[in-house]
Amino acid sequence: MSITTQIVHLRSSLPPHVELVAVSKTHPVEAIEEAYQAGQRRFGESRPQELKAKYEVLPKDICWHMIGHLQTNKIKYIAPFVTLIESVDSARLCEAIEREAAKCDRVIDILLEVHVAAEASKTGWEPTELIAYIESGAIDALTHLRVRGIMGIASNTDDEAVIRADFDHLHHLYQQLQPRFGSSFDTLSMGMSDDYPLAIACGSTSVRIGSMIFGERSYPQP
Repeated sequence: MSITTQIVHLRSSLPPHVELVAVSKTHPVEAIEEAYQAGQRRFGESRPQELKAKYEVLPKDICWHMIGHLQTNKIKYIAPFVTLIESVDSARLCEAIEREAAKCDRVIDILLEVHVAAEASKTGWEPTELIAYIESGAIDALTHLRVRGIMGIASNTDDEAVIRADFDHLHHLYQQLQPRFGSSFDTLSMGMSDDYPLAIACGSTSVRIGSMIFGERSYPQP
């Protein structure tokens, strides 16, 4: 199927409350333009320099999500324009984003990335560590950040029970933290091409879908 066909199909099949983030990392500008012409406005990228290069040549009403691991020295490339940083996985990164956002006189929306998967290679806060950080009040001093919710990735397995347990864990944490941040805490980002229907069933409000829209990566990750 074409990118246009896949976008139209996905957007029509998702519940009204679920946002589609088209994961365009490694794919060329032309592919994003086709998705844009099909009505898609939210795109996810994982490398700051690639994201900056695409921002510079594509329509300015695109909402760019940073979804990959973010090094503190790379925040400067995206701070002036990024819509949402989904992969905030440490207090150190929160503080670095705060500094760069202040330089741009912006409040940057973020998601706190939580590690629930079985693989140690995946990044993110341990749930108890995140709760302790929030309860310490340290994040309240970061006035150029707005915490919109949490993001997580389920275990890489064919066992649906394990995947569901991961998503249920994320949803429970999301509900636990929501009263702490109020009405602006409205995003639970979980679910990708292989598991997004289950993620939605478990309460996801935002799915990150790449290969189902664009096919396999256009060039290898470094």
